Parts: sequence; C-alpha cells; structure tokens
Amino acid sequence: MSDTSLTIDNILLPELSLCRIPASSKKRVLESIAEQIHQHDATLNATQIFNNLVARERLGSTGIGQGIAIPHCRLEGLDHVIGVLVTLEQSIDFDAIDNQPVDLVFALIVPKEATSEHLELLSQLAEKFNDRAFCDRLRQCEASGTLYQHMTAGNP
Repeated sequence: MSDTSLTIDNILLPELSLCRIPASSKKRVLESIAEQIHQHDATLNATQIFNNLVARERLGSTGIGQGIAIPHCRLEGLDHVIGVLVTLEQSIDFDAIDNQPVDLVFALIVPKEATSEHLELLSQLAEKFNDRAFCDRLRQCEASGTLYQHMTAGNP
C-alpha cells in the first residue's frame, strides 16, 4: 500500500453502498456485509471476512453510539482497503456503547499489515458520523447511488 492518504471516497464504491437491507441481528448484518464483499470480489472469502468481523466484535462492540456501528477487521492477503456502507431496514441490537439499537453501519476491511491507514479511516468515519444531520441524511436515502453520493460528498 503506497498511498497513505486514504479517504472514505477512495475505499467506498457505489455497489457497496446499500440502503435499507433487512437484518434481524448483528450476526446477520456481518454475514450480509461479508457476502456483499464476496459478490464484489469473488477472490475474497465471505466466511473468512465474516469470521474476522465476528472475532473483532468479541473484543468489544464496534457500535459507537447514536445508532451507528463501524465493524472492522484485518484480512490476510488483501491488498487494498474495502468499505461497505449499509442502512438497515430496522434498527437492531449491536451491543453499542450507549445501548441504542443500530441502523447505520460502515464496515472497514483492511489488509493485515495496514495499521496507520486503518486508524486514519476509523478517525475520518467517527468524525463524519459525529454530525447528526449528516447521519440523518444517510438514513433518509432510498437508493444506493444517493447513499454513496452523500457519504462521499465533501471529501477532497
């Protein structure tokens, strides 16, 4: 990874921005994210991604509060960062720090050796999601293209 100035719009693709997906549990959301990544890139193993996301959640919930979760994990053999943004049809329990159910999820899958990039992207995401009006705009999106545009707007 030569580019150390990763931003959200470098890692998120329109086809990995999904509106109002049905999910009944945290496990189902993580499965769905892993499946979406595999559909986008068949060389990536959905089960391995799912297992890595679950292993990370066991260390502590990635539910950061106000209905938002940023599940993330490292993946052996990955050579670029992948972002997946989903809004959920219904809020679900995610063991978030404020005990509020989650309906806005941004998953981050990073190469095993990417450390500073990983932290920088988490910081950018936390900053964006700290803006309640921004989050409300994401939640109101009905189409994946609109969701993608809202998420990447304003990045250099």
